[in-house]
Amino acid sequence: MLRIAKTVFLSASLTILLSACAHSPTGRNQLLLFSGDQMANLGQRSFEEMKQSQPISSDQAINAYVQCVTDAILAVVPPQADFSEWEVVVFDSEQVNAFALPGGKVGVYTGLLNVADTPDQLAAVIGHEIGHVLADHSNERLSRSQLATLGLTITGMSMSDSPYAAMAMAGLGLGVQVGILLPYNRAQESESDKIGLQLMHQAGFDPSASVTLWQNMAAASKGAPPELLSTHPSPDTRIQALEKGVKALPQVPHRLTPRCQKPS
Repeated sequence: MLRIAKTVFLSASLTILLSACAHSPTGRNQLLLFSGDQMANLGQRSFEEMKQSQPISSDQAINAYVQCVTDAILAVVPPQADFSEWEVVVFDSEQVNAFALPGGKVGVYTGLLNVADTPDQLAAVIGHEIGHVLADHSNERLSRSQLATLGLTITGMSMSDSPYAAMAMAGLGLGVQVGILLPYNRAQESESDKIGLQLMHQAGFDPSASVTLWQNMAAASKGAPPELLSTHPSPDTRIQALEKGVKALPQVPHRLTPRCQKPS
C-alpha cells in the first residue's frame, strides 16, 4: 500500500510541476505553483500586518520624495493583471532596506535614505524591488520551498526503515538549501537588478547611479557573509554586472528627468 500511495503521490506531483512551468521577464525558467490572485492576497495581508506592527513615517517631505521617485518608476510599469493600484508606505526605521510585495505594495525604510544619496540612487532600489514583483519572485520562492518540502517527504518515505534516515535527511536538507534555494535567490537578485536598470532608465533616471548606490552599500555593510552562502550577490559581483548592464542599455530619445528632490 505504501508503494502504491507513493506512486500516486509522485505522479500527481509531477503533473502539478509540469503545469507550473513558466518564464521570467528575462526568459529564465521558473516554477510557479500559486496563482496571481493568491500571491496578491498574500502580499496585501502581509503589508497590512506590517503597517500595524511597524512605525510609519509622518514626515511629509520624505513621504512626498519617496512617492515622487516611485511614481516615476511606476509610470513605465505596465498594468498588472492581479491588482489595479500600487501603494507606497515609508516606514520610520534605521534599516537600510526597501521591499515590494505581490499585490502592488512598496515599503521603504527611512534608513535607506542615509545610503541612497540621490533620487537616481533611490530609483535604483525601488526599480529593483518592483522588479521582484514583475518577475513573480515571491511566487517562485514559495514554490521552490514547497518543492524542497516535497523532496524531503519523498526521501523520508523511501528511507523510513533505514538506520541512516536521520543522517540522510540532514544531508538532503543542507543540499536543498545550498543546491536549490540559495543559488536561485541570487539569480533572482541579479534578475531584479536587470529589470530595475531598465525601469529607471525608461523613467528618466540615471542608471549609472545604481553602481554608486552599491558602492555605498558595500561601504555600509562591512563584514557581510561570503557570496557562496549569501542570498545576494557580493557587492563587487553586483557592481560589475550593473556596469555591464548600464553599457548595454539603449538610448532613450527626448528623455525627461523626474523632478524629485531629496529633503535636506
